[in-house]
Amino acid sequence: MVKSVKVRDLVENTRLEVITGKEYLDRPITTGDISRPGLEMTGYFNYYAPNRVQLLGITEISFSKRMSHDELLMVARKMSGNETPAFVVSTGLVVPDEFVQAAKEAQIPILGTKLTSSRILANMTYFLGGKLAERQSVHGVLIDIYGLGVLITGDSGVGKSETALELVRRGHRLVADDRVDVYQQDEERLVGEAPAILNHLMEIRGVGIIDVMNLYGAGAVRSHATISMNLHLETWTPEAKFDRLGNGGDILSIFGVDIPRFAIPVRTGRNLAIIIEAAAMNFRAKSMGYDAMKIFDNNLNNLIADNSNNSGKK
Repeated sequence: MVKSVKVRDLVENTRLEVITGKEYLDRPITTGDISRPGLEMTGYFNYYAPNRVQLLGITEISFSKRMSHDELLMVARKMSGNETPAFVVSTGLVVPDEFVQAAKEAQIPILGTKLTSSRILANMTYFLGGKLAERQSVHGVLIDIYGLGVLITGDSGVGKSETALELVRRGHRLVADDRVDVYQQDEERLVGEAPAILNHLMEIRGVGIIDVMNLYGAGAVRSHATISMNLHLETWTPEAKFDRLGNGGDILSIFGVDIPRFAIPVRTGRNLAIIIEAAAMNFRAKSMGYDAMKIFDNNLNNLIADNSNNSGKK
């Protein structure tokens, strides 16, 4: 089934106003691509994509003023296909009467904004891209820790939700528990959110389902977050090997986007919430150019050099 959002959703989320066609806002949008119909204004429709939102800016409106009434009405009618979701006119421009007539005939809403074409194009692309993107469900918990989206994964029963609850109690924000819907925002970013049925909810074994927003307030939850790192909880065993210096190179790849992955041993007596919080802060410090591993290497090299000098003196 093709995913879609309604024109109404686009209006409510991208600073658009309805100029005409309020009764047609339930028309579906099935693609995040936006059309700038410059060539179509000249009558060239060989590659016209009628299922896209049609954005008219200064160029298109200025060109329309050079056209006769009949020419412009013919073009407007050709652009008003059965699949066309809406027309959007930017920069506070006046919509030509011919487009108003053609849109009413085809029952297509016309939307307007004072934003420039580039700004409204970016807003619509961002919103539609997120809503219509392919999603992959990941078993885990997504928490916003100091502005970083931390995806906590691990075997069932290892303590993901309990750890997340402690992190929420420490002031961090829950995005999703048990199941995280992940989609690709662009070539370098993955965004996670909760399925609608699990929004703001957590399952704690022995307690049941709890509503995090109801218990801890609106500041304890987020609707979505960019995933910056993956912390995988693993039950500790004597045979297991874990990275002790923080220079491991594991990654988690989703939709071809790689994010750093770190294995955290789970053992009785370890405070996982504090460890995860420290891991997030250390990751942020590295991204800002501060690397504790490099400092350790420098200290070790200096110690070796001092010992060598002292040995030479003897």
